[in-house]
Amino acid sequence: MLGKFAKATTKVLGTTMLGIIMLGGSAVAGGLVGLAFSFRNLPDVRVLQGYVPTETSYIYDINGELIARVHGDVNREVVSLERMSPHLKRSVLAIEDAYFYTHKGVDPSGVARAVVVNFKSGATVEGGSTLTQQLVKNLFLSSEKTISRKVAEAVLSMRVEQVFTKDEILQMYLNQVFWGRNTNGVEAAAQNYFNKSAADLSLAESAMMAGIIQAPSAFNPLDNYKTSKRRQGLVLSRLAELGWYSEAELEAARKEPIRLAYKEKSYEASRVPYVTQAVQAELEEKFGRDAVLKGGLRVQTTIDLNLQRVAEEVAEEAVAELQAYGVGADQISIVAIEPSTSYVKALVGGVGPYSENQFNRAVQARRQPGSSFKPFVYYSAFATGIYGPESTIDDSPISYPDGYEAYEPQNYDKTFSGPISVRQAVASSRNVPAVKIGQAVGLDRVIEDMRKMGIKSPILPVISLPLGAADLTPMEMAAAYATFASGGYKAPTTMIARVTDSRGNVILDNSPNPELVLDPYAVASLTSVLRGVVNSGTGTQAILYDGRPVAGKTGTTSDFRDAWFVGYTPQLATAVWIGRDDYKPMAYGVTGGEYVAPIWRTFMERALEGEPIQEFPVPVSN
Repeated sequence: MLGKFAKATTKVLGTTMLGIIMLGGSAVAGGLVGLAFSFRNLPDVRVLQGYVPTETSYIYDINGELIARVHGDVNREVVSLERMSPHLKRSVLAIEDAYFYTHKGVDPSGVARAVVVNFKSGATVEGGSTLTQQLVKNLFLSSEKTISRKVAEAVLSMRVEQVFTKDEILQMYLNQVFWGRNTNGVEAAAQNYFNKSAADLSLAESAMMAGIIQAPSAFNPLDNYKTSKRRQGLVLSRLAELGWYSEAELEAARKEPIRLAYKEKSYEASRVPYVTQAVQAELEEKFGRDAVLKGGLRVQTTIDLNLQRVAEEVAEEAVAELQAYGVGADQISIVAIEPSTSYVKALVGGVGPYSENQFNRAVQARRQPGSSFKPFVYYSAFATGIYGPESTIDDSPISYPDGYEAYEPQNYDKTFSGPISVRQAVASSRNVPAVKIGQAVGLDRVIEDMRKMGIKSPILPVISLPLGAADLTPMEMAAAYATFASGGYKAPTTMIARVTDSRGNVILDNSPNPELVLDPYAVASLTSVLRGVVNSGTGTQAILYDGRPVAGKTGTTSDFRDAWFVGYTPQLATAVWIGRDDYKPMAYGVTGGEYVAPIWRTFMERALEGEPIQEFPVPVSN
């Protein structure tokens, strides 16, 4: 008896309350029109016509495989209403604004309905603010709870409804709303919670998503699954009250197992962090930091993830072996560039956890290249037309004035060979001939030629420059040698092939257009000499087992702080460096030929497996 009375009383109270609130609401609605004139300083909602919300940028490899998501405080991917599940749209409207398509931005009767519904259910099942009001508050207003702010919210909502269609407003809302766990907008949330697109959400998943909106931190399923499940039930019950689904459909949704994403995507680290870091730096140089972190760019890099994995595996294996042999090298860098395009195909910035050390040795570490610098000197010599591979140079003692002391270059073995050919001098990496050639050609000319190859690091024309008295990055070394591999042609070295904005408009196209920057005959002579280094000189450990033509040069600093091998085939130019971050010497006697050339060979063997054998380009006379 008491139960029937309570139900009847509830019904009467609810009906009475609804009538009172509706009468009061009508008066408020009429008053809002007058109040609108006193809010002339409110934002012009028409700015939303060109509004581009902050959006996550996506970085892909050359084949379209996702590498990383890059964003600032806001992680969002904007999608059209057509790319959202109809279940999701209904679920959100049911719990947040069931009469969205009938009100004009403000719904006083909706407030009344919400009060009654929530009173009957004993919980907050339906919100009082319209979706338009929520959108306006998020975009234009603070969250302070004052009458003036609420009135401004109402005025702006009515203005928005005059400018935009209902579908446009709903699309903006669903892309704008915060869904918890570092996700904004329905697409990012669907990917994060269910590892699927918003278009593919089931009714059960959609109801759970809709239930999150009111309190994302408390209601999201990853932090509070039981609460989220209860919220899902409230949404499904509300859909039943509205008659938007059959009871069979709703019951199936209640029983459907919820499979949450195994790994969150909103906090997912880059698959190749050193690559992402370098790509992001290149993007920021072109577009600015805000465009990268907030602009929703779609970036196709030049990186081939298959080749990248090979490079990383080789690097890890190499450092482990070096340390096992007591070599003392704790870091490595590998950079591989495609000569025909100047595209960076793989980049290893170091080994070890990236979270513990973000220093990218491939692009940030300027280290002395030792004798791997000599090809730049010999190219300049060949380009003069005075010297050729068979020209004779005297490998004998010499002294140069250098301040208060004389500079007397020495060979690695402290001996002298007398008159020898340039080919022999390069193959055996004699120091004295390189210094003499540098003085004869002019070091300013050498530096000028290096600039043509894309080297930008500071270089001083000191007498010892031909022996590597300059600090260069592995990226610069690989890019310069790639110019040799291409026969003297070069496009700007890049890690970015193409960039589009969030709407699909191409804003950067780095399709290669190589230009001839070096003398092709001088390059051919240099390649011939550098092949001798590999075939019979200090770089024999770089000979590839399948017989491919290889040209390259070893490099070792006199204090054993740095060791290099930089070499190329017609298809790929690769620089490998080993050393220590603290600049301490490695073990005595560590040379590029003995320890680095085998690493280079291992990488190139794996990288070129299955690729056809090609020959180096031959200059053609006009």
